[in-house]
Amino acid sequence: MARPRAENPRTKITNIRLTEEERIAFEVAAASKGYKNISEYIRFLHNNLNYEAVSKQKDQKIDLCDYPAKMLRSFLSTKHGEILWGDSRSYLFNKAKPSSVDLIMTSPPFGLVRKKSYGNEDADEYCEWFRPFAEGFRTVLKDSGSLVIDIGGAWKPGQPTRSLYHFKLLIMLVEEYGFHLCQEHYWWNPSKLPTPAEWVNVRRVRVKDAVNTVWWLAKTPFPKANNKRILQPYSKSMEHLLKNGYTAKLRPSGHDISEKFNKDNGGSVPPNLLAIANTESNGRYQDHCRAENIAIHPARFPAQLPEYFIRFLTDPGDLVVDPFGGSCVTGVVAENLRRRWVCCELSEEYLLGARARFVPTVQSLPKERGNPYGISSPCARPVNEKDVPLFADGGASRPPELRRKAGKSEIPDKSALRIPA
Repeated sequence: MARPRAENPRTKITNIRLTEEERIAFEVAAASKGYKNISEYIRFLHNNLNYEAVSKQKDQKIDLCDYPAKMLRSFLSTKHGEILWGDSRSYLFNKAKPSSVDLIMTSPPFGLVRKKSYGNEDADEYCEWFRPFAEGFRTVLKDSGSLVIDIGGAWKPGQPTRSLYHFKLLIMLVEEYGFHLCQEHYWWNPSKLPTPAEWVNVRRVRVKDAVNTVWWLAKTPFPKANNKRILQPYSKSMEHLLKNGYTAKLRPSGHDISEKFNKDNGGSVPPNLLAIANTESNGRYQDHCRAENIAIHPARFPAQLPEYFIRFLTDPGDLVVDPFGGSCVTGVVAENLRRRWVCCELSEEYLLGARARFVPTVQSLPKERGNPYGISSPCARPVNEKDVPLFADGGASRPPELRRKAGKSEIPDKSALRIPA
């Protein structure tokens, strides 16, 4: 695989004169931080200084004049909601009433190591970029309301290791902005391709990344909710138990399974692992975008994801806000469920595509809920471990048959590929 062309290639060289003692000290310091050479360590020091400079600004009060309401334009209105074209911070600080929102349901741009067309933020600077939104969320959200953030992880450039940016975001929201983590959810996309391909299919030192974290937060420990709104079908074994009865007894684990366990509650409480395939490649939205030569938003979540949280955490007539509206999936779900809603989006092109969800009629929610997904047990295939040795270098180099060659000599693999999340 050829190395992708860098957007900002490193073509300049700067020499630094060092004594032998200084060179050794630099190498030791670089190694202690996990960097393989002095140049990477110097870049780390430079970036860290920039980060600290930005961090000093975090306690500065947000100037509301920076986000005037007049910068927002009404793009489309429906019976229950509205699409606003512009910066959602203008809505949060100068248009929405304080403590007026029942649910913020959103999927912000992920902090990836490679830039995407929808304008994602660099992982290292993500928390600082997010601060004004966090302040705005805290201002407009009701004490009984919830903040739900679907956010994908990222891989570090050139390494089969993960960025911690989404965990840092969670900690910032809780420790600095006073949000409570009600429960973490995990959205498993069964149709996700085996990515990152370099580490999964080529070097085979990682498994495919198919789960997004979904943080459910609130301003208080007790936001309104009711899990009877989101029940799932009983399993075959539970249906058999309800039909044929169950002997109440104490399990070896210590759990007391009483006679109340036989009660049919209409369905079982779902787990916090949400199995929703994101397979829609054709439909009204996509057909409209292709016909009008409009860019299809590359990071749409399936309608069942916001539907789950809207049903779980809001009542008809409540206000649902998506500050990173994209193609307005949250809006069309809220419209169907008779919730008031607002979607904000900066990109006019994405909104031109989103219009197809509401015009000429509101796109209905999918009737097909898909077949139940099962997770196959790992290690189920027989294997002779002698024939499949571990990669002793942990995947630092590519398999010999895939290494690039120049003449008779192999070019050493520098592991410098930028792997998308």
